[in-house]
Amino acid sequence: MTIHALSDTTTLTGRSLRHVLRSPDTIITTAVMPIAFLLLFVYVFGGAIDVDGANYVDYLLPGILLITIASGVAYTAYRLFLDLQGGLVDRFRSMPIARSAVLWAHVLTSVVANLVALVIVTGVAFVMGFRTDAGVLAWLAVVGILVLFTLALTWLAVLSGLAAKSIDGASAFSYPLIFLPFLSSAFVPTDDMPGPVRWFAEHQPVTPIVETLRALLSGTAVGSTIWVALAWCAGALFAAWIAANAISRRRLG
Repeated sequence: MTIHALSDTTTLTGRSLRHVLRSPDTIITTAVMPIAFLLLFVYVFGGAIDVDGANYVDYLLPGILLITIASGVAYTAYRLFLDLQGGLVDRFRSMPIARSAVLWAHVLTSVVANLVALVIVTGVAFVMGFRTDAGVLAWLAVVGILVLFTLALTWLAVLSGLAAKSIDGASAFSYPLIFLPFLSSAFVPTDDMPGPVRWFAEHQPVTPIVETLRALLSGTAVGSTIWVALAWCAGALFAAWIAANAISRRRLG
């Protein structure tokens, strides 16, 4: 982005963040469902799930963090759709504002809001007994992967917000994303899953991301799984970014 575009993005991001600060319920509601899942699976189902003797909240947390992000990015699609339908973007078109700044402002706001929600969920996990052997570098790697995952899903949210015909349609795209961790190794090991379900769980994007985060947080060797996780995140991010920019050129001019 040029200096002009960066300045416009900073201004519009500030505007979007102020809206979030005036309505912190969006962050709270983003964190509520993952926390409910934590409580349900740890205190209701946790005793019946065998994870090789590991603390179940330690095993569970990486998948819960991904659900937190999938839940949070729905607000990006919602806010972008409202801006488009409310005529705000049309007013921007009559001003010397970089068109890319409109989208990037929503994306950066999503990253900040989701990071806050992730901190809240992780804090609750610590209260519930979560413990980690991760060092500083491992935590930086965890944050980096979560930010990359957030960017990928946020650009999918932007794509949904641009293409949707209704508010419900704008945010409905997140439902499959929230459900996807349930068909992965996020909640239970894949070894005992039925054949077709196990194959899907082991070859869909959430499983390598969850297993990478789990290894980093437990202080164990990550192996080649991290490269698979990064490839899924980067591939989804690039594809969504290309598609969203193609649609935005038609809608925003």
